[in-house]
Amino acid sequence: MTDNLAARGEFTRQADIARALGSPFVASVLEAGERHIRRAPRTAALIETWPGDPSAAALAMRFNAAIHALARRGRPLRLETLYKRQHDDFDGAIGAALDAEDDFIAHWMRQPTQTNEVNRAAAILSALMVANERFGLPFELLELGSSAGLNLNLARYGYDLGGVPAGTLGSTVQIAPTWHGAPPPEAAVDVLAALGVDLHPLDVADEATRDRLLSFVFADQPARAERLQNAIALAQRHPPRIARADAVSWLAEQLALPQDAGRCRAVFHSMVLQYLSDDDRKAATDLIAAAGARATPKRPLAWVSFEWTANRSEVQLWLTCWPSGEARHLATCHPYGAWIDWHG
Repeated sequence: MTDNLAARGEFTRQADIARALGSPFVASVLEAGERHIRRAPRTAALIETWPGDPSAAALAMRFNAAIHALARRGRPLRLETLYKRQHDDFDGAIGAALDAEDDFIAHWMRQPTQTNEVNRAAAILSALMVANERFGLPFELLELGSSAGLNLNLARYGYDLGGVPAGTLGSTVQIAPTWHGAPPPEAAVDVLAALGVDLHPLDVADEATRDRLLSFVFADQPARAERLQNAIALAQRHPPRIARADAVSWLAEQLALPQDAGRCRAVFHSMVLQYLSDDDRKAATDLIAAAGARATPKRPLAWVSFEWTANRSEVQLWLTCWPSGEARHLATCHPYGAWIDWHG
């Protein structure tokens, strides 16, 4: 296996993005990691010989989460005190972590990212509100790449969507993204069933799983971490239903099941397509289109996509509804849902 030249400089590129997204602490962690990565030879080799696209695989975010996980464990001490803001010696702290924890970091980075960002639920719910304005029917939800299934509980969260209240207003999970443009339609979303699939679903009853999810939250975004903790607690009371399977085969099975009249079936996914192979992406979209061709006004289908554009220049929210097949670019969004630029 040859060196992956695309992986070189990936941390610096992602640092620029993190700083632009309002996370200068994470940016400094990544920049220090780039400068000192050779102090962790196993981790350096893993990055340089990564077989695919390092951006699509979110290698920099895996590294950042591994460092955050170490800080949460209190090792090494220099790193823990950096994260407690007791000093700002990023080079010394990150270098010490790379020296001492090469095996841990390399092992962590081999595992897929697990953000399961609940803030994205605001965009997904907004799209469902548009679909409900059209169909006026309750939903049965099918989510691809559910992780811990936190967004399967989206109807249990409370929202402020450009001044429009939605969801469960008294929920312990409150989501209010910065909103640009007109608000979404004031259409209630009634979820009758919510099912998801993941190759490696996470169980929030497991302490290690909870720690992993929290480690992927940027360390300089405490409100986001608190929201995640509240969503985890809610999921422990209302466990999401997630199948352990590959997305394509599971989706084929679900879409082949009879759909009751008077229900809108909705497939949704957020930041998932980049992790699928080209063949699997095409297979999934072909399955959805084929199911759409079978849709009727009494048994409609909606497809909600919250994904990067092909050139990774922006995150777009799309809604496609059948039987008409009309596709609408509803919004451009912050990758973690912090703001929504609504076009809908």
